[in-house]
Amino acid sequence: MAGLLRKMAVALLLTPGAAVKPALRSSVAANASASTVALAAAGKQQGAPCQCEASNPAWKACQRTTPKCVFIDLGAADGNSFGTFINNGYGPVANCPSGQWEAYLVEANPRFDAPLQKLVGQYPAQVHADKSTAAFFCEGTTTFYLDTQNHAQNYWGSSLSSNHPDAQKSGLQGVSVHLMNLNRLLAEKTIPGDWVMVKMDIEGAEYDVLPCLAQAPAASLIDRLYMEEHAPSWSMTGGTAESLKAAKETLKSRGVDIPPYFSQTL
Repeated sequence: MAGLLRKMAVALLLTPGAAVKPALRSSVAANASASTVALAAAGKQQGAPCQCEASNPAWKACQRTTPKCVFIDLGAADGNSFGTFINNGYGPVANCPSGQWEAYLVEANPRFDAPLQKLVGQYPAQVHADKSTAAFFCEGTTTFYLDTQNHAQNYWGSSLSSNHPDAQKSGLQGVSVHLMNLNRLLAEKTIPGDWVMVKMDIEGAEYDVLPCLAQAPAASLIDRLYMEEHAPSWSMTGGTAESLKAAKETLKSRGVDIPPYFSQTL
């Protein structure tokens, strides 16, 4: 109970007025609605190189016992959203559990490899960068299409989807990238006492990732999800506005706070 009360206090300090998690965290995917489960199964088809992996007994649960803030940035670009986090833009970092924090920055565009590696050097053992890596619901490799046109917006139209208009305007310049499973990252790097914040700006792949996340036992470890929504036609699995809405409702029912979010860049 003491841990729960501490986590509630941290939630209120970091973001006043925010919804607080229920006392019981679900450890099974059974809380996902039947419709959400069916929608997530769509990950097996169409353009995805692998299928939804919500959990895996081979994943190694995090053994850490000291709670902290964990900032997971999917679509990290040059680390600008991390800069917002570290400068208290998402709430006072000093209010993190145990006064500690850790960040995982995931970015597919190789243009940002160097600035992300620089952040790793500035914050050793606290910042981890998955460079030339796209957030998804499984692991593997695929083609990532570069936006070379929107210089002022940090090339924000780079996408896994060849349907993205900025990728098309850039001549569909594709690079091979790794796929990182968000569900595994949560399962292996976070604990129930953490304050876990996920920022997701992945140019349409949210229609793929979120229905699978809604099935994952580790989804209940997320406290807040900042997600930018794009066009369903940029999904690799035929995701729809309805499937995304259903996934969001399932996650909210499991204690994940999902406020409106939009970034001027990435």
